[in-house]
Amino acid sequence: MDEKIHKVLARAGYGSRREIEGWLREGRIRVNGQVATLGDRIRGDERIQLNGRPLRLRQVVPRTIIYHKPVGEVCTRKDPEGRPTIFEHIPRPAAGRWISVGRLDLNTSGLLLLTTDGELANRLMHPSSEVEREYAVRVLGPLSEESLQQLREGVMLEDGEAHFHAIRHAGGEGRNQWYHVVLREGRFREVRRLFEAVGATVSRLMRVRYGPIAMPR
Repeated sequence: MDEKIHKVLARAGYGSRREIEGWLREGRIRVNGQVATLGDRIRGDERIQLNGRPLRLRQVVPRTIIYHKPVGEVCTRKDPEGRPTIFEHIPRPAAGRWISVGRLDLNTSGLLLLTTDGELANRLMHPSSEVEREYAVRVLGPLSEESLQQLREGVMLEDGEAHFHAIRHAGGEGRNQWYHVVLREGRFREVRRLFEAVGATVSRLMRVRYGPIAMPR
């Protein structure tokens, strides 16, 4: 039975479906010596190369791990500025490579999922899946009821309207107040930008849940 090449390579742990689709568009993958294109199908017994390097399509058991990312690490494999990356602190998988399910920026800590299963990574990250991401957010000063209502109903950001699917006050002392918020998408710095849109300053941000998986206490 044949399958689309990007699905086969993703399942084998060579990258997410989105990454592999990009490699196909760039002509970096060859099948039996011929440049492969998006939509090509394979049986699994072909000679496949990525950037001239042969790929093995052996059956492996996918692995998925939880990593508690600290502030100060980036989610790229190599950083041009020389900052530490998450991949320097996790063990290498026996087969395939780790794919980060979504990213956390330099100043955000918390739950990060990594998997060797590109198909799983694609399902968890694709906007159509609407997987919930929950964050604990510390802001300076309590939010007014009007601001909370705006964040629930939606505010306009530079890349379109956005809102929290849930927001609740979680305590605090003095000007340091904590809120728990839930999103169903993963736009760049979305949590920080939403709070900034109502005049609030985020002083700490931590992801505590991705879908059904919560940060262990």
